[in-house]
Amino acid sequence: MSQSKYIFVTGGVTSSLGKGIIAASLAKLLQSRGYRVTIQKFDPYLNVDPGTLNPYEHGECYVTEDGAETDLDLGHYERFLNVPTSQANNVTTGRVYQTVIENERKGVYLGKTVQVIPHITDEIKRRMLVLGESGDYDIVITEIGGTVGDIESLPYVESMRQLIWELGDSNAIVVHLTLVPYLKAAGELKTKPTQHSVKSLLELGVQPDILVCRTEHPLSPDLKKKLALFCNVQGNSVIEARDLKTIYEVPMAMLKEKLDKVVLAKLKLKSSNEPNLEQWSNFLFRLEHPKSEVKIALVGKYVELPDAYKSISEAFIHAGAAKECEVQVTYIHSEYLSPENVESKLKGFAGILVAPGFGSRGIEGKLTAVKYARENKIPFFGICLGMQISVIEFARNVVGFSDAHSSEMSADTTHPVIALMEEQKEMENYGGTMRLGAYDCELVKGSHAAKAYGKTKISERHRHRYEFNNEFKEAVQSAGMKITGTNPKTGLAEIVEVENHPWFVGVQFHPELKSTVENPHPLFVGFVGAALNFKG
Repeated sequence: MSQSKYIFVTGGVTSSLGKGIIAASLAKLLQSRGYRVTIQKFDPYLNVDPGTLNPYEHGECYVTEDGAETDLDLGHYERFLNVPTSQANNVTTGRVYQTVIENERKGVYLGKTVQVIPHITDEIKRRMLVLGESGDYDIVITEIGGTVGDIESLPYVESMRQLIWELGDSNAIVVHLTLVPYLKAAGELKTKPTQHSVKSLLELGVQPDILVCRTEHPLSPDLKKKLALFCNVQGNSVIEARDLKTIYEVPMAMLKEKLDKVVLAKLKLKSSNEPNLEQWSNFLFRLEHPKSEVKIALVGKYVELPDAYKSISEAFIHAGAAKECEVQVTYIHSEYLSPENVESKLKGFAGILVAPGFGSRGIEGKLTAVKYARENKIPFFGICLGMQISVIEFARNVVGFSDAHSSEMSADTTHPVIALMEEQKEMENYGGTMRLGAYDCELVKGSHAAKAYGKTKISERHRHRYEFNNEFKEAVQSAGMKITGTNPKTGLAEIVEVENHPWFVGVQFHPELKSTVENPHPLFVGFVGAALNFKG
């Protein structure tokens, strides 16, 4: 059996309490004490992965180094721990059932009747143990998606129950995140929702070891004692999780509540090393004490749900702290942006970012934003589709290809400056078939990109089907848009920059996915710096 220790994080009462942030914060505290920690997320939906989900449905799709399309919580894990995740860190019910059914077709179960228990639960347990059995981690934190009591999450809770029993005392514990709501009319916090949530967990055979209570107001000692007594946990195992200004304050709040010490005691692990959070504290100080501010417009088509651009907004926070300024991001819906209103919508911003996306909706608004940034010499940053849009706009308005477009949006254009990648032409399925994961890129010396990175060889994560069409490379470059980043193996254009512009950079990859608290992404730092210069 695995030598790693396991922490399961469950949620009750309501969704969106922040299991991922609590898991990441606890992991950060344990990591700061010298332990090797990783976090995995089990999602109870039947999609094999979030890759085919609409961003309005599930927020952004986070891509790992090895090309897995995963839940956005993995972004939080990486941003907090500064350690890459992988395919093994995100598992869905769809993937579990797919594996079990494939095994049944191969005869792996020797003619047995395939059932939720034991076959589905055994496959879940196998995946829960994979990271721990690798020998790379001392502690594996497993976040169970959904809310206790949901039909969808029952197999995960049962698997967790079995695994806790199999691993034995002090090798696995349960942290249950719940809500202690404040009733304004009564003027008091209410513990009953938490009691009912724990009762639901107990009915499934699982006793939580630690309660983390989300609350708008402080939990009094008497209220904590009541929760401990009624929920059958020790007094020091009721942890207050107050609402905070930023998620990056949560590790310090959990440190103050001694969550890490309680966890280590229950896992019978030494806690002699005090947490080394100096770098984190310095980041928080710069975040909370900016010396200036800068306004950035994010032009996209999923702006009603900010989680669709979660990694981008967090990358701006990291870059802002690095530049000691507050980055104020305003979301502009590209569908409602036109040549007639672009001046009123975008005037006053010191930088314009055109966001990633798929499909034709809102494309003309993005083209309008790119043109406005290029002509008015406003620092511009285009990511994935944003880079492709910048190429289309340049080809139309500078090169003179009036019908220039992407073959994704216009199959009959005579100037497909953006075209479907060769290896994509035979693809029939949409899920997991894009160009995914980390690829190398070589930069041109002296370019904005090379200056930002401080080197000419980099690796970045991708998620796309279409690419810059090299048939138009010479025409575009001779007109003043230079390819400053290229994949050394395929010749794929990864980065474009416009000459005689203070900062105009479009990238085919997703730099936001690699920005962390400890390592803000250099392109975001460069963009924010250019915006500060423009403002000045």
